[in-house]
Amino acid sequence: MATINTNAGAMIALQNLTKTNSELEQVQARINTGLAVASAKDNGGVFAIAQSMRADVAGYSAVGNSIDLAVSTVDVALAAGEAISDILVEMKEKALAGADSSLDTASRTALNEDFKALRDQITTIVSNAEFNGTNLINNTTTGIAALANADGSSTISVADENLKLGATGSKITLSASAAFTTATQADNIVSQIGTSLDNLNASLARLGTGAKSLEIHKSFVGKLSDALTKGIGNLVDADLATESARLQALQVKQQLGIQALSIANSAPSTILGYFR
Repeated sequence: MATINTNAGAMIALQNLTKTNSELEQVQARINTGLAVASAKDNGGVFAIAQSMRADVAGYSAVGNSIDLAVSTVDVALAAGEAISDILVEMKEKALAGADSSLDTASRTALNEDFKALRDQITTIVSNAEFNGTNLINNTTTGIAALANADGSSTISVADENLKLGATGSKITLSASAAFTTATQADNIVSQIGTSLDNLNASLARLGTGAKSLEIHKSFVGKLSDALTKGIGNLVDADLATESARLQALQVKQQLGIQALSIANSAPSTILGYFR
């Protein structure tokens, strides 16, 4: 039926062109963002899964920062402990020399002055072995705990090692006022330093083990975060090669749709031929 009131061909052409334009907008958005699923509107289920995984990745970033902080704190304690160990070795040498009964008083006094200077240096090191407000060797904390998982339900702890002179429970048995004026006192101090060195070496071993555990876990967290990031990409990233091919095809389809609509719109004018 020839009619000018209803142009079915133009309606169909317009519907197809509208669909093509919609698909073209979608492909252009994917190319612009690089994402096949950029919002819940694209694919609600995949978007929800990806968002959950993104939250885990963000959580593991916080875990990495927490571990870095703990590692730095333990490293400072280790450096201080190693310095104290070297000082104790020197102090033992001074005390052992002072334990020589044949030594004259002036020489023993000179050795004692050196000994006290080294002793005071230990106190200085212990009080300054602090990172971000935490000191693991001066008996002011029970230890440090770093986050171990993305929801904060698990931690990795490194215990405090008390190396403060004269403190209750200190691994170093020397008092903060240790000194010698006689060979007997010097000999007793030599024995105390030997015990202190043994205790200190055990403390350094524990701190070293804790630092190693933190570093191993940080490496694992990094790999886990990378795996999650790759998984998110597999879910939401667009295949740009495919989208590029679709873009070209849709552009051609759009031009054809415009021509089809033009042809359909010109169809009613043929009716004029019936009245000539």
